[in-house]
Amino acid sequence: MKLLTVNMGRAEAMDYADAPGGTTGINKQPVDGPVRVVAPGPKGVGAGGLVGDAVCNKRHHGGDDQAVYAFAREDLDGWERELGRTLANGSFGENLTTLGLDVNGALIGERWRVGAALVLEVTSSRIPCRTFAQALGEKGWVKRFTRQAAPGAYLRVIEPGGIRAGDAIEILHRPDHDVTVSLQFRAATTERELLPRTLAAGEALHLEALAARKYVS
Repeated sequence: MKLLTVNMGRAEAMDYADAPGGTTGINKQPVDGPVRVVAPGPKGVGAGGLVGDAVCNKRHHGGDDQAVYAFAREDLDGWERELGRTLANGSFGENLTTLGLDVNGALIGERWRVGAALVLEVTSSRIPCRTFAQALGEKGWVKRFTRQAAPGAYLRVIEPGGIRAGDAIEILHRPDHDVTVSLQFRAATTERELLPRTLAAGEALHLEALAARKYVS
């Protein structure tokens, strides 16, 4: 299991951007050299966990529980075959493009070491938005992406550290429950009857995902 690329974006003015000022950082590109990853602070105040990466809409993105977004190269390959087009690392706005790691099968609360020092914890799935759909330029993209239920994972920073392309990824801890990234995504989108099962992940769930509690209280 390894980190293929570290991907970062800069603020760009786009007519589809819904952030104040009309800018987005979704167009991530692989970068050379080490990148420092830290806990950015609460959502709405903190941006992304990768120092220097643009997060323009702090209302919906960034913050401690969405500090890093990971997507598997294997899943990008699957979309390449379905869409009939090349998808470079970073095409889905992911910070980390991984290889050999089952990102969607990861458990909420699972911890990864990336490189020598960085420790991340899985918090939730990515929910597709209009900006993502417009950036990719595929008709009906939100529905297609949702049906696949392979959304990639958001992670919080447990121990900060520097990372670079080629770093090893090690799973340090897997919790004693069955709430995967994919299951949590399905519960939040198309299969609301699964919401009670997500509560087994406890406080490891991203704060917004914890809102699921109101549906089963």
